[in-house]
Amino acid sequence: MIAMGSLTSGTNAENGPSLGNIKDVAVIGAGISGVVSAAHLLQAGFNVTVFERTGVVGGVWDYEPRTDRDPPFPNVRPPDPNWEEVEKEGLTSDEVALIHGPPNPCYAGLKNNIPTPVMRSSLLRWPEGSEDFVDQKVVHQYIQDIARTHSVYDKVLFHTRVESVSKPDGDDKWNIRTSTFTRTDSGYTLTKKTWKFDAVVVASGHYHVPFVPDVPGLSIWKQRFPGRVTHSKQYRTPTPFSNQTLLLIGAGVSSLDIAKETAPLGAKIIQSRRESKYDVLGSRLPEGTERVAMVAEFTIDETAKGAKSQVLEPGQAIPGKVILEDGKVLEGIDHVIVATGYITSYPFLGDLEQPLVPWENADEKVLITSDGYITHNLHKDVFYIPDPSLAFVGVSHLVSTFSLFDFQAQIVAKVFAGQARLPSVSAMKQEHRERKARFQPGDRFHSMFAAEDTYIEKVLDWVNGDLVRTGLQPLPGMDKEWQAGYKVLQERLKNS
Repeated sequence: MIAMGSLTSGTNAENGPSLGNIKDVAVIGAGISGVVSAAHLLQAGFNVTVFERTGVVGGVWDYEPRTDRDPPFPNVRPPDPNWEEVEKEGLTSDEVALIHGPPNPCYAGLKNNIPTPVMRSSLLRWPEGSEDFVDQKVVHQYIQDIARTHSVYDKVLFHTRVESVSKPDGDDKWNIRTSTFTRTDSGYTLTKKTWKFDAVVVASGHYHVPFVPDVPGLSIWKQRFPGRVTHSKQYRTPTPFSNQTLLLIGAGVSSLDIAKETAPLGAKIIQSRRESKYDVLGSRLPEGTERVAMVAEFTIDETAKGAKSQVLEPGQAIPGKVILEDGKVLEGIDHVIVATGYITSYPFLGDLEQPLVPWENADEKVLITSDGYITHNLHKDVFYIPDPSLAFVGVSHLVSTFSLFDFQAQIVAKVFAGQARLPSVSAMKQEHRERKARFQPGDRFHSMFAAEDTYIEKVLDWVNGDLVRTGLQPLPGMDKEWQAGYKVLQERLKNS
């Protein structure tokens, strides 16, 4: 599809790559990034198919009491995909469903931590009178309303996971291989299918593969006392932690939320973290929270009662010590929740994911390396430089989420429609190299911490320059309400 007013000149040293006549677009994921991507692409006239491995629209905002299986302890790099695991003999329908489309990490008390006036899609306003911070059900309903209003539901294939995305040399189509889980009267079926698309939008989110640090002794604690050591992805409600001494490892949003939910039920909170410029939530922890250095080692008192048992008696603390990096020792811990975030992984992208390659050794094709955080070789965090008909929405971190991802989806639609031209491949590569050269250890490569307004302005200058030249309406960007709210948020972040 090339729309009126499109930039149709071929590739040369000055112009960016021509993406050809894009008609059919696959969107992977039906969370907020996938929903807004699909909606903007549909508005632009594309044929859209959305693949969603669970049974609902909403992504991380869908609350499912059932939890995913425990991750390995430790778990520090992107895992190799094991698509055949669902085909093991003896699995029940429920077990296959859990493996095929695992639940998201949403907990019952989850609320947005970005105010709703700043966290919204251009496609739909929040209901009149919405508060700045609302619970998970309200956010989930908002995403579903966007999908319903813009006919996205009609395009979603539920319980369908993407297992492979590839473009063979010389082919102009992306091949996508999927597996669809269906319950039947006698059990279940798994249906495999191969599809062809002109372009692909990866909108599968960040919160699937838990990161579990390789702290000496942690894996032994998990093996000995599995119910007492978990990742925050398994957390659902505060009740099991009433009147317990709870060690939280990590200082992000989930750590803060768990502390705020469990403290009123009598939990004693100890938060272990490594100090950094991103450690900005400490002032919002419940009164009485003890903040300590990062854990250096877990040990077990082998002579203590229950030291070799997998199930400790109610009220019995874990029989061991937690040694911190500053030498301090903690005892009497009832539960450990590892709230250290997630590994970015796109297992369906084959050899574009290289979990054994250090990030600094990434070549000009790889997307994911051993760090499990940086998505390499993207222009503006969106377009895959070697082939921009593969795009990503939702990679950027520490942002206004819904608003920014909606903006990125608008840009994808304009570029795929040929109405905005990417820079030359050499220019995109050079910009990416310069960005990496500025990257410092301890930084978060995709973070736009209090700076996404600058990003939006630069992208708008590029895209609107092309739109105006061809007589098309420029994109409006963020409205005054968002800009005012974002300024307040910036000040809060800078002063925290």
